Formats: sequence, structure tokens, C-alpha cells
Amino acid sequence: MTLTTQETTQAPPPLPVAEFAHRFTAIGDSVAQDIKGKREVVNTALICLLAEGHLLVEDVPGVGKTSIARALAVALGVNWGRIQFTPDLLPSDVTGVSIFNQRNQEFQFRPGPVFSSIVLADEINRASPKTQSALLEVMEERQVTVDGVAYPVRRPFMVVATQNPVEMDGTYALPEAQIDRFTMRLTVGYPDHTAEMEVLRTQANGHRARPVHTVTDATAVGEMIAAAQRVHVGDPVYDYLVRLTAATRTVPGVRLGASPRAGIALLRVARAHAAASGRDFVTPHDVKALAVQVLAHRVLLTAEAQVGGRSGEDVVRAVLASTPVPDGR
Repeated sequence: MTLTTQETTQAPPPLPVAEFAHRFTAIGDSVAQDIKGKREVVNTALICLLAEGHLLVEDVPGVGKTSIARALAVALGVNWGRIQFTPDLLPSDVTGVSIFNQRNQEFQFRPGPVFSSIVLADEINRASPKTQSALLEVMEERQVTVDGVAYPVRRPFMVVATQNPVEMDGTYALPEAQIDRFTMRLTVGYPDHTAEMEVLRTQANGHRARPVHTVTDATAVGEMIAAAQRVHVGDPVYDYLVRLTAATRTVPGVRLGASPRAGIALLRVARAHAAASGRDFVTPHDVKALAVQVLAHRVLLTAEAQVGGRSGEDVVRAVLASTPVPDGR
């Protein structure tokens, strides 16, 4: 019977990179209707999702951090769940809980908001480390274990976490293990003058405009993820990736550099970046384009370096400038 199933089941044809780039542009155009003047931020968030990664957004309130998750979900045609992280939030409020059903005398699992395609962890640093750690398993293994039973989450799946880097009262620092599970970190920033005027125009009637249109579905997104994973990577690019991540560990003033998981994350986003550019192979440019967003938040500096005003971004930019770039593919 197994042989018959294998003979009759045909895998769908691979998605051409040209179609990948077309879909990528269409999704970005839709999301950009809501996230005014931030097309680069939109593209970066979309690349993170197509690389099956997770996104940490750090910025001040009011610049559209939470809007990114909602707009992406609408454009992709997938569901999304919002978790407002507060000091009294429990791990079961995130993952779900097993409840005893007296009618059938069995425990039934009620899934939490983490069982969504896009999970918005709003102000994640306001919850206790115990609650924050409830996301560790699902971010790495894409499953949640409750009472010894593993429940897989749907795909595509991405955690979009936000935090305010200015207001520190009543917050908890993210554990290093969790920081390393975020594929990318970015800031939204204030819109330019023209974009901010457009935002005000949409608010003129007292109602928030929601012009984002659904342009694809979960199946099509899965095809794009699979296509990105097939993008060719040559040995010189592999070598370049390893030398970049290793170099962050030897820079003076760095207490902890990028881990091998960081190299894997950079490889995945580089593949998605290449596919979005209409290429079926990765170049060093794809690696350099997103290296700061992938590596900087994983670089821990010594106290002396922090007092001196250095940042993880400074370290990664210095490493990019000093690491020789391979020729060819």
C-alpha cells in the first residue's frame, strides 16, 4: 500500500524564483498600504517570515510596531494572535491549558494564542522570565508540550515580539537563550515627512484606514518558503558566513559573539533575500544586506565597551568591513 501511495502521489512542481519575486512584491505592496513610508521594514519582516524565523521589533511607542504583525497576517491570508505581555501573565496564558471534561471524564487541551500563524508578543519584556520562556520551545521546535503531549503549531509560523527600549521601569531583560531565537531584530523608526502627512490624512475622518488586502494564502506562502530553501549556496558563501560569525567572537570588547544558530539564521534570510531578488543563488551581497539585523542583537559587549558607547551594530559593521568578500558565486 505504501508503494501505491508513493506512485500516485505527485509533489507539486517547484516554485520558480521569478514567481517568488512576483508574490513577494505583491505582498509587500499590500502591507505597505498600512505601514506608510517603511517599505524596507516591510520587506525585512517578510523575508524573516519566509526564512521561517522570528522577529524582534524594538522602538518607541506609536511608530507601528504592532501594525506590522496584523498587516502581514491580512496580506498573507493567515490568522494571527496577540498576547499582551504583563507581569501577571502566566505561561499557560501563552501556550494553552488542559481542562478536565466531566462529561467524557477526559482532559482536553485548549490551545492558547501561540497556536496562530503570526503571534504578536506585545511588550514581551513586561512579563516575567518564566512566562517569556514559554516561547522557547515553540520558537525553536515549532511545537508546544503540555502535560507531556507535544502539539505542533501551524505553518507558516512566526513570533513578532515588540519592546520599548526607552522605558525600563517594570520590565525584565530577555534571557540570552530567547534573544538568540529571534532571527532578526529591527527598528521601525519615525516616518518621513510625506509618509507622516499621509498617516494624518487617513485619520482625518476619525477612523483608522485598513487598506491591506489579502493577496495570497497559507499554501502559497508554504510554496515560497520551500522555494527559498532550494536557493543554491556555493562553498565560498558558506565560508564567508562562517568567517563573519566567527569574527564577531574575537573582536575586542565583545563578551559573547554570534552563535552557530546565528550563522544558520543568516543563511536562511540570505536565501530568502536572493529569491526575493529573482535569483536562484546566494551572493555575498545577500549576506551583507541583512547581517546587521541578524547578528547585532546576539553580540554581547563588555561593560567597558558599553560605557564607551559601542553597540552590537558597530561590531557587526566593523566585521563586515574587515572580512574579505569572496569573488563569484
